[in-house]
Amino acid sequence: MNEEFIGALREIVKEKGISEDMLFTTIEDALVAAYKKNYATVGNSVQNVRVSMNRETGEIHVYSQKKVAENVEDDVNEISLEEAREISPRYEAGDVVEIEVTPRTFGRVAAQSAKQVVVQRIKEAERNIIYNEFIEKEYDIITGTVIRKDKGNVFVDLGRIEAVLGPGEQMHGEEYNFNERLKLYIVEVKNTTKGAQVVVSRTHPGLVKRLFELEVPEIFQGVVEIKSIAREAGSRTKIAVHSNDENVDPMGACVGPKGVRVQNIVNELKNEKIDIIKWSKLPEENIANALSPAKVVDVTIDENSKSAKVVVEDSQLSLAIGKEGQNVRLAAKLTGWKIDIKSKTQAGFTQ
Repeated sequence: MNEEFIGALREIVKEKGISEDMLFTTIEDALVAAYKKNYATVGNSVQNVRVSMNRETGEIHVYSQKKVAENVEDDVNEISLEEAREISPRYEAGDVVEIEVTPRTFGRVAAQSAKQVVVQRIKEAERNIIYNEFIEKEYDIITGTVIRKDKGNVFVDLGRIEAVLGPGEQMHGEEYNFNERLKLYIVEVKNTTKGAQVVVSRTHPGLVKRLFELEVPEIFQGVVEIKSIAREAGSRTKIAVHSNDENVDPMGACVGPKGVRVQNIVNELKNEKIDIIKWSKLPEENIANALSPAKVVDVTIDENSKSAKVVVEDSQLSLAIGKEGQNVRLAAKLTGWKIDIKSKTQAGFTQ
């Protein structure tokens, strides 16, 4: 160890954000283990030792720690009271005496051990820094660049880490081309033994929610609130919004001037259709709104079964149900109610 080595350690501490005290303490612990492995076994006993490393010069000293005993039973780790008092008259039975035992050949062993510890600590520190950076972005949007595809997975460069967009998180019909930039929703950040693992998605409803928060200042400011989202990624999304200010139209705020706000989101989602619904605290009204663009004639709810019977004009039935039942399916997800739709003729509705 020398001053050049200490200087290099301090550069590492500064660059990697590692605690200097923690690094030096860890090196000292590693040197204790290295000493015990190579020098400390005497007969059947292993010396108790302490290693001190000078923080300025890198100079290393090894001290054997011996307990002061009136009757010595272990020569390796005990010292008689008489011998201890030859060192210092202040010692009493039960005290610990430190005697320097630094081997001449310890420098090479120490350097190798210190190097291994420093390399390990750097890896750990870098993993922790990346994990802490991304855990703050969990449930948020991040922009990544497609770098390759393999076995159905899309690998995305997020800057300091590579994320995998699995088949279940990919939008139906969406192409992922090399070097294409994508907005992704961070579903989860895991701290594994191999480092941070970031789970990203293009199908999660949270992606739509965060895109609206980015595009619509009134949502970001809390004036307009997103109450619920139902999404079938790549095809259609319904979003229910509410205004906390009676002077602000929640649907108008989301659509934006000339529809520019919602169009930006539609473009990002590769033309996924978005229905913006006005939320109501009245279940009947909320269900009727959720079935937009169909016009609803009547809604009857059953609180116990959390179900609703909906009547629409005969001409509106297919629109209310939607292609392959998508409209009613999304409305049910959006409101949390089971919805049964009938035309006026089917329901025998005479009102």
